[in-house]
Amino acid sequence: MVSKIFFVKTVVSGILFCTPFASAQTTHPQPITATKQFAPLTEAEIKKTVESALEVFHTPGLALGIVQGGQVKFAGGFGIRDIKSGANVDEKTLFRIASTSKAFTAAALAILVDDGVLHWDDKVIDYLPDFRMSDAWVTREFTIRDLLTHRSGLGLGAGDLMLWPEPSGFTRKEIIHNLRYLKPVSSFRSRYAYDNLLYIVAGEVVAKASGSSYENFVQKRIMDRLDMGCYAGKIPKYKRGNIAIPYGYIEDGIKEITRNKISGAITASQAAGGLVCNGQGMNIWMLTQLGGGLGPNGKRIFSKKQRDEMWKSQTILHVSNFEREFDNTHFKTYALGWRKDDVHGYEVISHTGTLSGMQAYVVLVPELDLGIAILNNGSNYGVRNGVMQSILKAYMGQEKRDWVDFYHERQLAAAGRKKPQADNDNHKGSGTVIKPLEDYAGTYKDPWFGKVDILKAAKELRFRSHKSINLKGTLEPFGQNTFIVRWDDRGFGADAYARFETDFEGNIKGLTMKAVDPDADFSFDFHDLDFVRLEQ
Repeated sequence: MVSKIFFVKTVVSGILFCTPFASAQTTHPQPITATKQFAPLTEAEIKKTVESALEVFHTPGLALGIVQGGQVKFAGGFGIRDIKSGANVDEKTLFRIASTSKAFTAAALAILVDDGVLHWDDKVIDYLPDFRMSDAWVTREFTIRDLLTHRSGLGLGAGDLMLWPEPSGFTRKEIIHNLRYLKPVSSFRSRYAYDNLLYIVAGEVVAKASGSSYENFVQKRIMDRLDMGCYAGKIPKYKRGNIAIPYGYIEDGIKEITRNKISGAITASQAAGGLVCNGQGMNIWMLTQLGGGLGPNGKRIFSKKQRDEMWKSQTILHVSNFEREFDNTHFKTYALGWRKDDVHGYEVISHTGTLSGMQAYVVLVPELDLGIAILNNGSNYGVRNGVMQSILKAYMGQEKRDWVDFYHERQLAAAGRKKPQADNDNHKGSGTVIKPLEDYAGTYKDPWFGKVDILKAAKELRFRSHKSINLKGTLEPFGQNTFIVRWDDRGFGADAYARFETDFEGNIKGLTMKAVDPDADFSFDFHDLDFVRLEQ
C-alpha cells in the first residue's frame, strides 16, 4: 500500500509502494549543477535534516543506515518509536520494511539458482501446477523471472485487496488460485505495471523448490546467516520489546494505524512486503549486496554472478520530467526486486517500501560503494525523500540544499491544485438514491474477492466484506443508484463509489466500485471488482 499529498499511499499497499520521484507537471526551481567538491553531510547536518523532516511531515521516528567502502558510516535512530511510551528509535528498532522485502525474495530465488535447484527462466507451472493466469498461453510461458519484473499484463496493483488492509482473510493458496480471474489490461511482457501478488507466487516457488516455507528459508539462509537481527516470519514475543508503532497524519492529527502494527505473526504478504528489519540489519544487507553476496561476517549468501543478475535491467520504466531535471536521469528500469536508473552519472540500485504508517527506502550506488537505508514510522513520503536526497546528493558531489523544504513546498502546491478538483460540481451528487435502501441490501459476490454483504441497519446501509474483515463502512447516498462507502477506518484514505447495476425491469443485479479520490493508494483496486447479486 502510496498519497501524493500529505499521506503516502498504503501499501496495502503497502504493499505497496510509491516511486520516490512521481511525475508532476509544476514549476520547479532551476536544476542543480554538480560541483567538484565531495562533501558528505556531517552527523550534525544529518541530525538537523532528519529532525526537520520528522516535524514537517508529521512522523514520529526514523532509523538511518549508511555504509561505504565496506564499513558502516552511520547506524542510529531519531525521534520516537512509540508516542504513548515516548521510547526512542535506535539502530535495533524493528520496522516493517514493506516492498523493500521484494529484494529478499529475489535473493532467495538467487540462492536456489546457485544451489542448482532452479533457473530464472524455468516455467512457474513446473513448480506450482495450479498456477493460472486468465490466458492459457500466458500461463504456459510464465517464468520465475516474470514473477519479479512487473510485466504480467495485469493492471497496477491488481488484486491487492486480497492482501490489504490487513489482516487479510485470503490464504496464499486462494490468492494464487484467484489470479485466473484477474483481467489483463495489456499484453504479456509489453508494459510495466507494479504488482504484489506475483511476488506471493514467487515466495511459494521458493517454498516448493526448497522444501521449506518461504519464511524459514529467508530467515535461515539470509537473515540468520548474516546475523541481521531481522525477521522473515514469526517474531518471538521476547524479541518484540523494541518495535516501531505505525502512525499517520489522519484528519488533522497523528494517529496510530493499528492494522499495520508488528504483531509477530506471519501475513499472506510476507514475500511482497511483510518482512521486518532494523537499521543495523539493513546496513548488513546493503554491505552484502555491495559485496557481491559476501556478508560482512565473511559468509557468502549468493554468488556475485547472481547479484549481478538481480541488478540487471528487465523492464523499461518511464523517466519523469522531474527525474530528468533534478537527477539528470536518462534511463530507468526494473530489475529483479530492485529498480535501476542513473542519477548524475551514477548507476543507482534502489527500492521504496510503503505501508500506512511504515515506510522504507534503500539506495545502493555501486560506483561509490555506497548504501543508504531509511526506515520510518509515518505515512508521508516527504520524510524518506527529503532525507535521502539530502544525503545522497551530498555524496554525489551535488550542491547542498534544503530538500525537506523542497518536498514540503511541492506537497503544498499539489494540495492547492487538488482542492479545486474536489470542489468541482462533477464530484457532487444529489444526496439521494432512487430506490428504498432495503432494495440494495443483499449478498454480492466477485470472482476473486468473494462475498460482501450490504446490510440495512436502522436508517443506513452498511458494507461488510466476508474475507477482508477490516473493509467495512457506511454507504452514503450519492445519486441515482450510487453511494459513497465511507470506511470505518479513516486511515485508508480511499473512500469508494459503489454503483448498483439494474436489469431492464429495474431489479438490482450487481455492484461495481471505484475510488472517489483518483490519487488513492493503487492497492485499493476497487475498479477491478465486478459483483453479482446472489439470489435471496
